[in-house]
Formats: sequence, C-alpha cells, structure tokens
Amino acid sequence: MMDFAIFWDWLSFAVRWLHVVTGIAWIGSSFYFVALDLGLRQRPGMPVGAFGEEWQVHGGGFYHIQKYLVAPSEMPEHLTWFKWESYATWLSGFAMLCVVYYAGADLFLIDPNVLPMSVPVGILLSMATIGVGWVVYDLLCRSPLGKSDTGLMLVLYGVLVFIAWGLTHLFTGRAAFLHLGAITATIMSANVFMVIIPNQKIVVADLIAGRKPDPKYGKIAKQRSLHNNYLTLPVLFLMLSNHYPLAFGTEFNWIIASLVFIIGVLIRHYFNSVHKRAGNPHWTWLGALVLFLIIIWLSTVPKVLTGEPKASAAAEVYIASAHFPAVRDTVLGRCSMCHAQEPVYEGIYHAPKGVMLDTDAGIAEHAREIYLQAGRSHAMPPANVSQITDKERALLVAWFEGAGK
Repeated sequence: MMDFAIFWDWLSFAVRWLHVVTGIAWIGSSFYFVALDLGLRQRPGMPVGAFGEEWQVHGGGFYHIQKYLVAPSEMPEHLTWFKWESYATWLSGFAMLCVVYYAGADLFLIDPNVLPMSVPVGILLSMATIGVGWVVYDLLCRSPLGKSDTGLMLVLYGVLVFIAWGLTHLFTGRAAFLHLGAITATIMSANVFMVIIPNQKIVVADLIAGRKPDPKYGKIAKQRSLHNNYLTLPVLFLMLSNHYPLAFGTEFNWIIASLVFIIGVLIRHYFNSVHKRAGNPHWTWLGALVLFLIIIWLSTVPKVLTGEPKASAAAEVYIASAHFPAVRDTVLGRCSMCHAQEPVYEGIYHAPKGVMLDTDAGIAEHAREIYLQAGRSHAMPPANVSQITDKERALLVAWFEGAGK
C-alpha cells in the first residue's frame, strides 16, 4: 500500500501542475488581448460600430481582427468566450491552498511565534481574508471613487500595503505572501466571474432582443480588465515566492511585497506603452531595478534575535520518538551545514528555502520534508555531497513512519 505522505506529495505536484497550466492559459490570453486592444488602429470605411482593427501574422498566417467598442449590430453566429481559463486557475489554486497550506497548517500556515491559533481557526481566518479582500476591492470600485481610474488605483494600492502588513501578523511569512497572492488572484478571477462576463452577457442579451446595448457595461468591464492587467506580474511573484525565503522570511517582508506590486506595474506600463505605440519608456526598467535593489537590501537587514523557536505540538511527537537522537545526529551531520542560521557550506549564505535544521524544533517541524527529500528519495543532499548512507536514509524513514503511527 502506498505511503500516505508519498501519495499526498504527488497529489500536491498534480494540483500545482494543473494550476501552472491553467495559469499560463489565463495569463497568456489576458496579455494577448491587452496588447491587441492597445494596438488597434482606426481607418476610413470601417463597419458601423467598429472601433479599430489590427493586422497580425503568426504561425505562417495573417489575421485581420476588428473590435466593436460596444457590440456589432447583429449577434455573430460563432462567439468564443474567454472565461474558463480564469475559473480553472482560481479553482486549481484554491485546491493547492487546501492540499499544501490547510493540510499542512502546523508547518506552512500557522506560526505560534506570530499568532498562536488552532488549525481550524487558522483555516477559517485564511478563507476570511481572501473573501474580505474581494469585498473591500469591489466596494471601492463601485463607490464614487471608481470614477477616477488613477485615484482608485492609488487607494487600492494603499489597501494592498495594509493587507500585506496585516497578513504578516497573522500567518507565517511564506503563508502571508501566498495569501496576498491569493487575495489578488481572487480579485482578478472574481472580476471575470462577477463583472466582466455578466456585463458581456447583458450586451449579448440586448443584441439578441434587438436592443441597443448600454456602453456603460463595456466601460466597467474594461476598468476591471485594466486592473487585472496590472496585477498579473505581482501575482506571479507572490505565487512563486515560497522558493525565496529572502523575500518572505525576513523582517521587512511586507514592505518587499508592497514594492513588488510597484515593480509589476512599471513593467506592465512599459509593455502597454510599446503595444500602444506610445514610445519606449525605458525609465520604467530603471525604476524597477532601483526598487529591486531596495528589496535586496531589505532582505539582508539583520533580524532581531528572538531565540530558538518552540516546537509545535505536532513536532513534539517526532522529538519524543526513540529514533530522534540518532536522527538528530544524522541531520546535524548531513544537512545542517546548509540548513542553519549561519550555513558553513561554501557558497551557501542563507538556508535554502529558509529551512533551518540546526535545532531540535527545526528538525521536528520539517520531519515530513526530511522524510520525503532524504528518506524516501535521494533528492537531498544534492548530489549526496555530505555522503549520507542508505542506513541513515532508512533511519529517517523509520523515524517518520514510526512517529506517524
């Protein structure tokens, strides 16, 4: 019978893979249509209601595309809706949140040194932050402030900074970044599901009924689409940030997350300007570089020492195991030269992925990762540089599986 931890690790991989595939589909179509919209040109003799057109070449063929600002005079026979990419990305992302962060809440979601809470409370708090984030955003867009694109964007950025700060006081740094990304992604997907597609359906229904569609629905949908365009790159960073502990595991992580949003906006502004044929604002890259250097500096500011972290109740089980003394010696001898507060392995200056294995609590908290990476597989140590033996790997397996029982 397959070991449950191995099955769960493969399930995590499958869900993550699905999320990446659907995310590529959604982001790809989004980037394409934004570039297309910005590149439209008007000419004499265009069909009634047509706003602009674009000639493109790809894959050995030429494409002639026309955009109607509100809608054509008649309902076309074939109409392709771009919506499932967004829905599938959000659903697969939430599934990954459940598999990784909810099932592994003791390790990835909750940090007793930040805010002690039970697993059910942590999960409910996680869901609440995601839902409240969308509600606040939607209310701001529907308020009088929504009539000013610039004013709305500035206020929304202030809200995102506050959320970033608040999340780092609720969850682990890794989970805080992930939740900031999940809140932003929920806003983007909800924009499609609750605003853009419903507005387009109203326009389609008016066409079928022979009525002239109200242009306000297109204007509202375009504003939400613009927000999605500028939020895409920050979301990508936040979703991949779990690989970079220098981003999420430092004292000023919430400032780093806030600056990432500005970097993403600068980069999108550059490409939007190019696609619009409005010049090449190279200053955006300089601004992004300066902000990135500030992020590097913030990530290396020394943290205030808080002492050795206390092991969670789940970790205490692994410490109490009869195998633990031998496991501790193995991990300290084979792993801690890299996975430590101050690594001693040449070329390693920070513990990979922020995993610290130089204390009893650290070893126990990462029991599952040690089991999968160095026990059941030979992924760690890389190239077996510390020459861990098969007997020691078997010890790690016996320790984890014995404590689990």
